[in-house]
Amino acid sequence: MLLIRLSDWLTRSLMVLGAVWAFALCFLILADIVCRAIGTPLSGTKELVANSVVIIVFMQVGYAIRSGSMLRATFVVDMLPPAVQRLLFILCLAAGAGIFFFLLHAGITPALRSLANGEFDGEGALRVPVWPARFAIIIGAGLAGLNYLILLLAEILGFRLANLEL
Repeated sequence: MLLIRLSDWLTRSLMVLGAVWAFALCFLILADIVCRAIGTPLSGTKELVANSVVIIVFMQVGYAIRSGSMLRATFVVDMLPPAVQRLLFILCLAAGAGIFFFLLHAGITPALRSLANGEFDGEGALRVPVWPARFAIIIGAGLAGLNYLILLLAEILGFRLANLEL
């Protein structure tokens, strides 16, 4: 199905981009540590890292959901009958989709307001725009909600989806 392939491609792409971003961020943090050791810290590192962590998390959450690697504790659920396990799984998928679609809906206005007002984080030499993090939240939440919805429909209709892998 085209929607599933498009979602999978976007999910993989954002996960890889987020991983590359996290890798590059390691070098920024290392450079700041070295510069602090010689008495000249890099300005704005804290703001860049704080906003980047939010962006990276929301770039990768869709992949965690679609690949089946989202954290879950099933030690109690495993003791229940299979029919109850399936029902709980369906309810959890529906709740996950609902939560992320709610987050998408709730984040649109703040993201647009942040872009329109030119909201920045930090003071002094480096001011980091906040709107990229806010838009990453709504894009990531939308993709996460879509992936939960895909898994939910596949479970209800009895389709077997291959786990998303690189």
